[in-house]
Amino acid sequence: MSAQTLEDAIALTKKFTEKPSNEDLLKLYGLYKQATEGDNETERPGGFDFKAAAKYNAWLNMKGKSKEEATEQYIQLVDQLSKTHI
Repeated sequence: MSAQTLEDAIALTKKFTEKPSNEDLLKLYGLYKQATEGDNETERPGGFDFKAAAKYNAWLNMKGKSKEEATEQYIQLVDQLSKTHI
């Protein structure tokens, strides 16, 4: 099973029977946000919201990638994860 588009890849993640590692989930999040919104221009979350900070940083790490490049990498990562999570 292989995704051809971002929509295919998103649908494929919903078929995962086990949850990917936090590292993989954050990478997926960062690539998805970069693919759909571009560079992270939002304010850094404050306080002790560690989950929000991790997601913010995951997206920030993708800064400078084109939406097309981020989409391609997202699809590749989902395809790779689908081999062990479906």
